[in-house]
Amino acid sequence: MYSSGQQMPIRPNVLSVQVPSAMNYTGQNDTSNAARDGSENGAESLVNPSKKLENDMLLLGKKIKQHEENIKYLRTHKNSLDDVITDMQVTLGKYHSSSAPKIEDGDLSQMHTEEATIENIMKNEKSAAAIVCQLKRHRNQATHIKDVLGVVATLGKVNDDNLSRILSEYLGQDNMLALVCMTYDGVKALESYDKEGCINKSSGLLGLGTAIGQILEGRYNVICLENMSPYYGEFLANDAQRRLALSKPTLPNGETPAGFMGFAVNMIHINSEHLFYLTNKGNGLRETLFYTLFSRLQVYKSRAEMLQALPCIHDGAVSLDGGIIRSCSVFSLGTTREEEVKVRFPISSGVSYLPEEYIEVEKEMKEFKWKRERMMEDIQREEAMLAHVKFNFEFKKQEFLGFMAQSSPYTMQYPPMQAPPGRSTPR
Repeated sequence: MYSSGQQMPIRPNVLSVQVPSAMNYTGQNDTSNAARDGSENGAESLVNPSKKLENDMLLLGKKIKQHEENIKYLRTHKNSLDDVITDMQVTLGKYHSSSAPKIEDGDLSQMHTEEATIENIMKNEKSAAAIVCQLKRHRNQATHIKDVLGVVATLGKVNDDNLSRILSEYLGQDNMLALVCMTYDGVKALESYDKEGCINKSSGLLGLGTAIGQILEGRYNVICLENMSPYYGEFLANDAQRRLALSKPTLPNGETPAGFMGFAVNMIHINSEHLFYLTNKGNGLRETLFYTLFSRLQVYKSRAEMLQALPCIHDGAVSLDGGIIRSCSVFSLGTTREEEVKVRFPISSGVSYLPEEYIEVEKEMKEFKWKRERMMEDIQREEAMLAHVKFNFEFKKQEFLGFMAQSSPYTMQYPPMQAPPGRSTPR
């Protein structure tokens, strides 16, 4: 046990796990390979068809062995990754148990705000977002939501209530309640159709909602991360939140506008588990989801300062006192009633209790998990090719046995010559 004043070592002894970069992937052209190799003995096969079948079976047998060795090799490395990931999870778990942050009295705004966000989502009773939140509360049902990461409003936090209100208003309720899927397969799993093209109400999110007593009505937005074009620039150095290295706006005189606070995409606080390797390309939420939603939206302290910065506003701007410019030519004027912006981003305490070592271990664990997923895909591909080669081998085997069965009666038609009585068979 570690005392409260003792700092626990955070980094585990991480094994050096190399992902296999090249293997003998065989089986994709098994038939053509067998035909090509068998052609070398083409003359012999014309004389003795059984020999050709034997050669084909021999080649397929070698391919079976190669696939089995590849699968064994991949599983060995996959098991090594499992061990490393388990060690990291234990290390992070020990850190949480020994160094959990203490919330001072009266500083419960973060928990209450997160709960308030979910409660406000749940008030949209017949929405897809409410069903997803309800399913995540029923963990036994949540596993049926394929690749659904969550609702936009629950995937980020901000450190100021005014910022939460204005960014939520800028996105609008449809986007705040949008579902976020990691893959296109996850999008397809949310809704299926019958032969007439009508929605199948007994499957997908409609079916899951019915199972927990939640009715789904109307349309809803789904954002897919898989094919989303991410931010391709640099990130801020030594930044645990992996904020984007965006150039500050500059006025014609070369100065940064007064009141400029930052870019909205960088003012979203993202939980560490969503920072890395959410997509097959290794991208996190900031450079995919939030960069798509906000792009280079600028944030200013006041409307007056925002209007003075118009010459350098190209992708929109907002101010903490309610100003919204959606583009260099589209302004949102007037005011919005407080009750109209019900679903907002939760408020973050603004204090990170996680040391850099913790963030680094969690980043490495995310990377190892990503590599393990790719390795599982390789294993599945090898297993599919192995099954294909085994099928071909069995087919050739049956063909060979059938040929031998047909040939055996002809060999029996010519028994050995019998010697006449009283004479011996010539040797």
